[in-house]
Amino acid sequence: MNKLQRYIFLSLLTAAALILSILEGMIPLPYIAPGAKLGLSNIVTMTVIVVFGFKDAMLVVILRCILLMLVATNPVTFIYSLASGIMSTVAMSLGLKYCKKLSFIGVSVLGAMTHNATQVTVAAIIFGTFNLYYYMPVLSLVSIFTGCFVGYSSIFVSDNLNRTLLRLRREV
Repeated sequence: MNKLQRYIFLSLLTAAALILSILEGMIPLPYIAPGAKLGLSNIVTMTVIVVFGFKDAMLVVILRCILLMLVATNPVTFIYSLASGIMSTVAMSLGLKYCKKLSFIGVSVLGAMTHNATQVTVAAIIFGTFNLYYYMPVLSLVSIFTGCFVGYSSIFVSDNLNRTLLRLRREV
């Protein structure tokens, strides 16, 4: 795959992550855990980590956060999104690279838990109270379910994208 094809794929994946983030904001979740989301854009992040690597995944996460702020949110939400996106990408990359006993699903759950822990930490810093950490057990429980969903979805997307890329390499 040449450089141009790589950038085109990364651009399309960034657009997909942005669309999933916007759609996720429109999905009403039951009032189990206020602020909890499915983490649909992490499907794209995990896929990029597996198919293209850590650096490209960070690029996609940062671009998605910037574009999401410009299109649908505000600068405060951008801080939460960027910090948690970066930290969860780092955690998932490290989990895939160094924790050989963790499955793809386990790595996804690790990313979801890291994402939530980072958001609570950012909120605690912004609001100046550490009482928000009492909310972590609820978010951790939600992270298990959302992480499993994202992990299974990422397996499906990664497998299909790898097959597509192999076919492109053979044609070139």
